[in-house]
Amino acid sequence: MKLPDLPNNIGQKRSLTGINGDHRSFTIIDEIPHVPRDNPEKVIYFQKLKFDGARDVEFRIGYYMIGKKPGRTKGRWVWAQFALLIGGGDLKALIRKAEKKGWIEPST
Repeated sequence: MKLPDLPNNIGQKRSLTGINGDHRSFTIIDEIPHVPRDNPEKVIYFQKLKFDGARDVEFRIGYYMIGKKPGRTKGRWVWAQFALLIGGGDLKALIRKAEKKGWIEPST
């Protein structure tokens, strides 16, 4: 099966509903897609987001999968339902901790 082109979301406006029901809108400033070697029908996206009215940026790690269910999404990239939102300092701390544990090689 030939896979469709990867989605490009840069510059796209999106919104989400928080656990308390609040709606927040943001723009995807940039993104880095990564296709895992062991699963070409999944693509991980590391996205840089700017929320409306906020000064800081946040990062989101999520993924697309090729749709399997019959209907309009079959054979197309479908965004996963849940994605992590994390601030830059927290992301850096997690990366440093992962480096210390030997999960990833230290950055230079």
